[in-house]
Amino acid sequence: MSKQGKQGGADGNTRVLRWAAASALIGVFLIYNSVDAASQNTPAASPTAAAPASEPRTVPETEPRTPPRQESPEEPAATPQSRPGPALPRSPATHLDIPSIGVSAPFTELSLDSQGTLIPPPDTDNNLVGWYKDGPSPGERGNAIVAGHVDTKIGPAVFYTLSSLKVGGEVNITREDGIVATFTVDKIKTFKKNEFPDRKVYGDTPNAQLRLITCGGAYDHDVKDYTANVVAFAHLTTYRWA
Repeated sequence: MSKQGKQGGADGNTRVLRWAAASALIGVFLIYNSVDAASQNTPAASPTAAAPASEPRTVPETEPRTPPRQESPEEPAATPQSRPGPALPRSPATHLDIPSIGVSAPFTELSLDSQGTLIPPPDTDNNLVGWYKDGPSPGERGNAIVAGHVDTKIGPAVFYTLSSLKVGGEVNITREDGIVATFTVDKIKTFKKNEFPDRKVYGDTPNAQLRLITCGGAYDHDVKDYTANVVAFAHLTTYRWA
């Protein structure tokens, strides 16, 4: 992951906190130019102001590799938001599997530091994904946020091929309670960082949804950062015991 990322229960207070967390995470996920998942905009309905962007860390001496790029397909009809669909009780995520792009990685829980900045997964492990633990858990009603590096100073990382994920593909997340939640990909979008749609990506949802986020676009040598974010949107379709 590289620079800046973001955003659980079902009651009203939790939902307010979830919105606050999403706002605080806007534009603040920084580490080795590989997972920037944020913009600098604050949703109009958000109860808190966006946290200031953290100072970029030193770019590794080894120049980051440009991840594979693919044009996003036309947005298909997504699961109707008026129909809640299946949902699961809260349980932490333990393992992510996306067979179609060769991803099989354990989870680490992500949280905020005292400045409201999301603390990313360790940059020493290229095969590790992070789940924002103060938001909905994967499979729980709401919008679960998962972030991963596209590369680090030691090479390509877990979400290096995220942009090649196809609409209709399956994302399997094993949870601590022994349930495997299967999500179906609705769309893959690449957003310029200065046009990042915060509400669309981080906003609360009535059904169980998932966002997979990493850096994308070209690597800008002047600002030492990627120019865009790749976001996979998915919804829970089935679940089973592991």
